[in-house]
Amino acid sequence: MTIAIIICYFATWAFIPHLLLLKKRPSATLAWLWAIMFIPFVGPFVYFFFGTDRLKRRRLRRRSLYSARSNRRGTPATTTDPDTARLLGRLPLRDRQFLGLLSRINQLPLSSAANLRILRDAKEFYSALEGSIAGAKHHIHLEFYIWNADDTGAKFLKLLADAARRGVIVRLLLDGVGSHAFTESLLGDFLAAGGHFSWFQSLDPKRNRFFLNLRNHRKLQVVDGTSAFVGGMNIGREYEGLDPARGHWRDVQVEADGPVVLELQDVFADDWFFATGEKISSAAFFPEPAAGAKYLTHVVLGGPDRRNEPISKTIVSLLNEASGRVWIATGYFVPDDIILAALELAASRGVDVRLLISEKNDHPWLVVVGRSYYGQLLAAGVRIFEYSAGINHAKVMLADDRWAMIGSANLDYRSMRLNFELNLLAHSAERNAELAHILEHDFSVSQEIDPEVFARRPFRRRFAEAALRPLSPML
Repeated sequence: MTIAIIICYFATWAFIPHLLLLKKRPSATLAWLWAIMFIPFVGPFVYFFFGTDRLKRRRLRRRSLYSARSNRRGTPATTTDPDTARLLGRLPLRDRQFLGLLSRINQLPLSSAANLRILRDAKEFYSALEGSIAGAKHHIHLEFYIWNADDTGAKFLKLLADAARRGVIVRLLLDGVGSHAFTESLLGDFLAAGGHFSWFQSLDPKRNRFFLNLRNHRKLQVVDGTSAFVGGMNIGREYEGLDPARGHWRDVQVEADGPVVLELQDVFADDWFFATGEKISSAAFFPEPAAGAKYLTHVVLGGPDRRNEPISKTIVSLLNEASGRVWIATGYFVPDDIILAALELAASRGVDVRLLISEKNDHPWLVVVGRSYYGQLLAAGVRIFEYSAGINHAKVMLADDRWAMIGSANLDYRSMRLNFELNLLAHSAERNAELAHILEHDFSVSQEIDPEVFARRPFRRRFAEAALRPLSPML
C-alpha cells in the first residue's frame, strides 16, 4: 500500500505539467486538475487513459499531410459543382449568405443530393444497408463506432464476406474503443473472402497505444461511390430494440445520393488513410454523379484534427439564424458555455427551442450532469423533454422550416472537441417537415420537465448534479 501511495503521489505531480502544456480550454484544464489532485489513485489513472493527446501529436500530423480531396481534385475545392451552384442560385440572399458562412466554418464546399431518405429506425436502416450491400458492384466502405459480436453483427459480416467473394472491394473500419467487444477472430471468413479490415484506434500496449480519449464516433457507409448513409446508428441487436436491458431504441439515419456522396467518400478515404496509411485515390471510387440534384447539403466534420470546432460553431450558427423554432434531439447532453448561451439567447428572443434528451442511457452519470443545466435553460424559456419510451440515441437538429441536420455528434464536450464526428446538414423543407413529424411523436411519448417541479427536486439530486458538473469537460 505504501508503494502504491508513493507511485500515485509522483504520478500526480508528473501529470500536472503535462496537462498544463497541452493548453486545453481553461474549463477542461481545471476539471482535470480537480480530478488528478483530489481523487487519489483514480484521478491520475483516468487522466493517463482519457486525458492525454498523444494520438493528436503523432498520428494526426501524418493525417494533415494527406487529404483525399486534394489528391482527388489537385487542390482543395473552393467552388461547388454545377448542380449545387444551380440550387444555390435559387435561394434567397439570406440563405446563400448563411450557407457561405457554414462553408467557411467547416472549410468544405457546399454540395447537393438527388435524394435524401430519412430512415426512422434500425429496421429501415438495416434493410436499406443490406440492399445496398447486396447490390454493390465495385466497393463497399463501412465505418462504425460500435460493431457488436452478436447475431446482428454476424449477419452483416456474412453479407460483406459474400460481397467480397463476388469481387467487390470491401473495407471495414471500426473504432477500437467503441467496438471493444469485437475481436478479430470473428473476421476469419470475411478476411478469407478478400475483405479489408482496420481498427481506427485500439487499446494495444504492444503497439504503444494506451490511450482511449480520441475516438472515431462517425457512422458512415458508402457503396459504389453513388450512395451513402450517415447518422447515429451502429451495428448491434440493441439498435433493433432486441436487448431487454435497453428496451426500445430511438435512432435516425439518412441515405443520400448525388454529389454529396463524393464528399462523404473523401471522409472515409481520409479516415482509412489515418488508420492504415493506404490512399484511396482511384477514379473508380469517385464516379461522376448523375445530374438532377434537388437538395442542398453540407458535410459537417468534427474532430481533434479540426481546431476551429466546426460542429459546435455550426450548431451555434443555426441557433443564431433561427427565427421560428430550433428542435434538437441528442443522446447525451453536456453543453459547453457557448452552446448553452446560444440556446438561452434563442429562447429569450422568442424562438421555440426544444431539447429531447434521453431519460436513461448507457452512461447514467451523464444524465445527472445534463440535468445540472436544466434550471438556467428552463428559466430562459427552453422546453426540455426527457425521452421515457426507451433510449433516445438520435442526433437531430431542426432550425425553422428548412434546415435539418442528422449525424453522429451529441450535444456534449466529447462530440464537440474530442471525437471524430460527422453530421449532414440539408436545406430542405420536405426533410425538415418529415423530421419534425418524428420529433413531435417523440415529444408526445416523453416527459416534459416542469420548471416548478424541477426546482423542488430532492437535495440529494441537486447535490449530485453540482458535484459532477465540474467534471463536464472530461465526460
